[in-house]
Amino acid sequence: MRYHKVVRRSYDKDQDTFRHYFLVLPCLVLALLINERFTFKEVMWTFSLYLEAVAILPQLVLLQRTRNIDNLTGQYVFLLGAYRGLYILNWIYRYFTEPHFVHWITWISGLVQTLLYADFFYYYFQSWKNNQKLHLPA
Repeated sequence: MRYHKVVRRSYDKDQDTFRHYFLVLPCLVLALLINERFTFKEVMWTFSLYLEAVAILPQLVLLQRTRNIDNLTGQYVFLLGAYRGLYILNWIYRYFTEPHFVHWITWISGLVQTLLYADFFYYYFQSWKNNQKLHLPA
């Protein structure tokens, strides 16, 4: 995105200061410690689940810092969270209809990811209900 001719004009390097290694390293350590089997493939899969759960944090922090959320960005973040919410409904359905459908790591990381969206959802629905531009508190 930083290199696309049109998109890079809206990139603000001063606001984009999130330290990504504060997400990557803890997710890797957690994947090494908490996994279903200690194999390379399983640890990397678990790492990807943990990282996916927190990957929205840099975007949410940037949106909160800039407080300038255009419609496209707001709808995109909302749909990302709604997608995860639908996954949770799928897991609930499958838990009750399929025998032995228990995936604790997937469920907990998905729940964490959905909870990270909760604050954004609240302000998204408030702005929609009041027909106002979306603003996040600083």
